[in-house]
Amino acid sequence: MLVAGCGATGGGVHRLHAWNLPSEAFIPNVPAASKENVVVVRSVSARRPRPAAAPDTAPAAGAPTDAEIRAELQRLYGTSDTAALSRRISLDNGIAVAPPDAPAKVQAMVAAANQVAKLPYVYGGGHGRAGPEGIWVDSAYDCSGSVSFALASAGFIKSPMVSGDLAHWGQPGPGRWVTIFANGGHAFMEIGGARFDTVGLQQSGSRWQPAYRSVSGFAVRHPPGL
Repeated sequence: MLVAGCGATGGGVHRLHAWNLPSEAFIPNVPAASKENVVVVRSVSARRPRPAAAPDTAPAAGAPTDAEIRAELQRLYGTSDTAALSRRISLDNGIAVAPPDAPAKVQAMVAAANQVAKLPYVYGGGHGRAGPEGIWVDSAYDCSGSVSFALASAGFIKSPMVSGDLAHWGQPGPGRWVTIFANGGHAFMEIGGARFDTVGLQQSGSRWQPAYRSVSGFAVRHPPGL
């Protein structure tokens, strides 16, 4: 059944399959060194070593000043706050790359959004139309279907939501990492300064966009903790 807005509801709840991420990081199994392989280095002189010269901390000739660096960051990114810049998502050919120290839920959302970033738009897409993989996997997605897919990959929701429902979901106001903009007719989100928006397909062929758009008339929400 289609519902007014940018999506449709339907189907039971299924687990995500191809987009599940490993719960633990891979750590190589490196054998400990045996006693036979340990080399002990002994001092050949009892004399106290000569202290090393202090490093030259003076800036190199022609290096930009701190003020010039802050001005350039402001021009390029709209902010010179290095803490905010550490939360920036970079875009490469319509695909997003999250900072390596981003929270695991942000990494999961970006990875899932990349999976559907260039798929076509269809009303009701991603809302459990049909398919062997369950309600999440589709050949095309609408605005709220693609946002729901990303949220589900991070464990925030268990079934797709239409844009009108997203306008009341989560916590009010912008988030530190993720902000959702939604009303009764459209929904998109911003992750780390990059916009994930279905209308971007007409502009660049990807839902990921570096530019901002008007948010007048949209509710502003964010996932808990992000």
